[in-house]
Amino acid sequence: MNRTTIDYTARVENELDLTMPSLSVNEGMARAAVAAFCAQLNPTAVELADLKCAVSEAVTNCIVHAYRDTAGDIRINVKLCEGRIVQVEIRDKGCGIADVKKAREPLYTTDAAGERSGMGFTVMESFCDSVRVSSRLGRGTSVILLKRLHQA
Repeated sequence: MNRTTIDYTARVENELDLTMPSLSVNEGMARAAVAAFCAQLNPTAVELADLKCAVSEAVTNCIVHAYRDTAGDIRINVKLCEGRIVQVEIRDKGCGIADVKKAREPLYTTDAAGERSGMGFTVMESFCDSVRVSSRLGRGTSVILLKRLHQA
């Protein structure tokens, strides 16, 4: 879903790299770190909440789906770009997604136990201007969230 035009080649003004283990207790840390880093752009409370929610969904997908019953690392890269564009990449080296198009469908889940709603990508898309997903089986997944912040 592209609600606004984003220049994917915008000049990077500041950048943060963060790597953490795929533990559920680290989901809150990921949200807080991204929010704290983006605070320098003076976003609105709603914009910050939107980013935090989208990051939570992406990180939770890594924890629950990418590594399943194993452990691994989650890499988060945040770029603050000219034009008040925030780009957040959440990457894992987990099992990968067999069918990205299918996985992005609302209510689709691979959770046989029925504990997951299948709305993760839909939630990310509702809070960001653009969500790009690339994945390779056995190699991992990258989710790139883009959001343009309103003028300060």
